[in-house]
Amino acid sequence: MRRARLSVSLSLMSLMSLVAIADHAFAGGGLLGIDHEWAYDNGGIWNRSNQTGLEYAAIATETLGALWLGDSDPLGHEFWQSIDSTLSSAVAAQLLKYAFSRARPRENLGPDRWFQGGCCQSFPSGEVTLQAGFVTPIILDESARGHPWIWALEVLPLYDGIGRLKQQAHWQSDVLAGWALGSAAGYWAAHRDTPLSVQILPGGFSVGLQKRF
Repeated sequence: MRRARLSVSLSLMSLMSLVAIADHAFAGGGLLGIDHEWAYDNGGIWNRSNQTGLEYAAIATETLGALWLGDSDPLGHEFWQSIDSTLSSAVAAQLLKYAFSRARPRENLGPDRWFQGGCCQSFPSGEVTLQAGFVTPIILDESARGHPWIWALEVLPLYDGIGRLKQQAHWQSDVLAGWALGSAAGYWAAHRDTPLSVQILPGGFSVGLQKRF
């Protein structure tokens, strides 16, 4: 458990450093004093369709993988944990968006405009929350089994976060907050013996569809 906490902390620090120094990095305003607007870029790998495709792929992977493999399968168990993580963190992220109603960079109000009403939902980044919530239970389980290469999955929230910054949809602190929220939910889900989603759904999900055909 201590090793997992250390690994998550190191990843947070790494992502914060990358977001702070990458592309037009300089001191700004907002939380932590790092929030500043990046030049708009929606081309190449940063095209918006790639990020929405990645979002749908994460949801499809955890859902179909959980149903097919079942909770009794080690990988299926990780997918059920990811479902717990992404669902709980998505609810929390949306509540925070409503509570803080922060203006996005593209609204040209600056990084310190909070509580703007229903127009603004910048804090935190829901998509980065999703990607971090998706990968964290898988990373923690597989790294505990001695597979350190699994940490390469952290490229998903990192890529998504940079893409959201380039499209002026979020500030740096929005991305970091979303990553932290998703990771925290993933850490919680990874330490449940039985995923909450398996407990509350009708019986039979412990055995995957693969064993019924």
